[in-house]
Amino acid sequence: MAANTFGEIYRLTSFGESHGVGIGGVIDGCPPGLDINFTFIQLELNRRRPGQSSITTARDEKDEVEFLSGLLNGVTTGTPLAFIVRNLDQKPKDYSHLQDTYRPSHADFTYEAKYGIRDHRGGGRASARETIARVVAGAIAKSYLKQHGISIQAYVSSIGEIEIPKAINIPSFEAVESSLVRCPHPGSSQAMIQLIEEVRKEGDTLGGIINCHITGLKAGLGAPVFDKFHADLAKAVMSINAVKGFEYGSGFDGVKLRGSSHNDKFAVKDGKTVTLTNHSGGIQGGITNGAEVYFRAAFKPVATLMSDQTTVDKFGKTVIIKGKGRHDVCVVPRAVVIVEAMAAIVTMDHFLRQKVYQ
Repeated sequence: MAANTFGEIYRLTSFGESHGVGIGGVIDGCPPGLDINFTFIQLELNRRRPGQSSITTARDEKDEVEFLSGLLNGVTTGTPLAFIVRNLDQKPKDYSHLQDTYRPSHADFTYEAKYGIRDHRGGGRASARETIARVVAGAIAKSYLKQHGISIQAYVSSIGEIEIPKAINIPSFEAVESSLVRCPHPGSSQAMIQLIEEVRKEGDTLGGIINCHITGLKAGLGAPVFDKFHADLAKAVMSINAVKGFEYGSGFDGVKLRGSSHNDKFAVKDGKTVTLTNHSGGIQGGITNGAEVYFRAAFKPVATLMSDQTTVDKFGKTVIIKGKGRHDVCVVPRAVVIVEAMAAIVTMDHFLRQKVYQ
């Protein structure tokens, strides 16, 4: 299976399946001399892992990362960083009834159509458990970017029909993490939790939206024509399981404005050229302009339901899928760190690419 590598200079190649030995990756292009904060990496994995709260899947994985190469006394050597997170709480027999069945809105049919074979155990490579590798690479990228004054913060802005107020400042990490659904607006957070509990009892699922902000970027990151900063962000975010939409800056709402209102006028402040507004989302011509980069990602409702569904099997026979197993009602809260990770990977990749011009 090709196409498992992302990035140009800071490159991640991931491997593994949901119910295989483990999930891992190889990071190439990480600069030498970077102190690896193992505690921080584990904390990031904990934000993604299952079983972290009453509203997530009950699969109990510790998701402890083991580095195999690329380090000397905890410092990067500039050689490939190989790592693995072993699967411990595997129950592949839970999926035996799906061996010949195509689940609605899953990758079962398309994987088999492409490869002629598929891993039915929890979706195999198509499982969101694959995102573990992204979180590890993203955590290392975050540590590197932090040294250069760049930070990334994402949060849940909607679940189902519940949305936070639009006029909200970039929340602190503490405000986001204090909520079970990683929504920094207390009233909305409580309503989202209640909605998830209600939908769980119905055997149904929910989707939602994650907002992400990248601050501290200097002007100049990104490249024309096909490697625009926002184009790479879009590809990175759209590669995450269940993502159905991406917008940055004013996004789709921007079409409601006239050009005279939408244009970001330039001015000089404290000797620096800045924009008075930021409808551009910090990116113009595909290159960062020094303003905050912000975007939103829309996640579809979880495709696995805890209620019966009608479908067909590989023999063309109509069958009923029983709703059972360990699954999230809504993956959006756990996906916050994944969105941050992909944003960090893109940002670090372009940061290192920009060094060529300095």
